Amino acid sequence: MNDPGYHNPAAMQGSSEPVHNRILITEDDPVIAEATSRHLRTWGWETYRTEDFSDVLGEVNRFRPDLILMDVSLPFFNGYHWCQEIRKVSRVPVIFISSYSDNMNIVMAMNMGGDDFIAKPFDLNVLTAKIQALLRRTYDFGAPAEENRLSAGGAVLDLKDASAFINGTRLELTKNEFRIMECLMKSPGRVISRDQIMMALWETDSFIDDNTLTVNVARLRKKLSAAGLNGFILTKKGLGYYIPGDKPENSES
Repeated sequence: MNDPGYHNPAAMQGSSEPVHNRILITEDDPVIAEATSRHLRTWGWETYRTEDFSDVLGEVNRFRPDLILMDVSLPFFNGYHWCQEIRKVSRVPVIFISSYSDNMNIVMAMNMGGDDFIAKPFDLNVLTAKIQALLRRTYDFGAPAEENRLSAGGAVLDLKDASAFINGTRLELTKNEFRIMECLMKSPGRVISRDQIMMALWETDSFIDDNTLTVNVARLRKKLSAAGLNGFILTKKGLGYYIPGDKPENSES
């Protein structure tokens, strides 16, 4: 791909870090999907067009994109539904594309987990600029890899793609479970109050109450235990939760 129309994302980003260039196009209009795919490929991005609209989440899991272009009006289920399903397992950035460009639909797209919105018909150069900006914000090109990871006691969180690993084995977590782990792993040995954790979850549009947090923590502990990480999340009665640091505090279950 050395024609004059080809642009190298790595050169543009000025980084030797792995390039995040896999884009999933979930658009049921073949003309729009093909034109978009062809244009993005001239910029060096690897594109994949969703084929099975009854299992968009499966397509995401198979292709493992770095960014998703999501039409709102799709066969079987709309794009809002699929974005919510994706958000249960991934923070991959999503740009909604739709001919429904009224304020209500734009707000709905953001509330359903979208990161940006572009109205049809759209200019491909504007779309390209939005993709570049969102990838840059999401993956922070040029930042040291260690800044995008948290590790403690055999657990590793990759903040770039919201993935979790226990002793080297990937562990599937919901969005809330990942956020709870992130809150605790940022400050090993320090008690994080339940209010602080709930506030962090609210920031991701997960409006939960005190009882729901208890259920989330219990499920997370069960997953960690099944993965071989027992007693990772400890309770400080009346204060909150913490994970052991250099000087672990006494805990009560």
